[in-house]
Amino acid sequence: MQSSALLTAEEFAAQRHEFADGGRWTELVAGRPVPLDPPDVEHGTVVLNLTKALGTFLHRSAEGPPGYPCFEMGLLVARGPDTVRFPALSFFAGGASFAETDKVFTAETPALVVEIVSTQRRRTGIAERIPAYFARGVQAVWILDPGAKEAHVARPGRGVARLEAGERLSGAPVLAGFEIRVGDLFRAPSWWTT
Repeated sequence: MQSSALLTAEEFAAQRHEFADGGRWTELVAGRPVPLDPPDVEHGTVVLNLTKALGTFLHRSAEGPPGYPCFEMGLLVARGPDTVRFPALSFFAGGASFAETDKVFTAETPALVVEIVSTQRRRTGIAERIPAYFARGVQAVWILDPGAKEAHVARPGRGVARLEAGERLSGAPVLAGFEIRVGDLFRAPSWWTT
């Protein structure tokens, strides 16, 4: 679908099914639809491993889950013209559990955003995404790089910390108590390799 008119986030959501792959891999950037590469196997591996680790942590939380994750849900990060990004994971702290789950996009602010830079197109513009997330009030952004087997943690006013495969990624302060070895995020499940 091609149009010269800029789309609002609401128009984009209403027309999303008309884009390639039903709009599943399309973002809205400054009012214009921009395609992303579909996730590859490495991308899926990271999502699987992070989901399992996060699910285990949230179910074991003694005081109840500190929030809930949403996967590939649009985040409205700018208005006039509108920009809607689709990170791999958004973690919402507080509020009604799973209130954002069934939405195409939300204007609510997650506490944590996880981006997986599994392809060149997904890597492009990551430096623009981080300040946009911070401007919306996101407390931390994890950039997971399957190619380099690294995690990068960005926090407002604190720069970006690079973690290698043998180091541990900590969820503090958003997910206090959550930790995972960076290399474990990129490890193929044993049932895939046997």
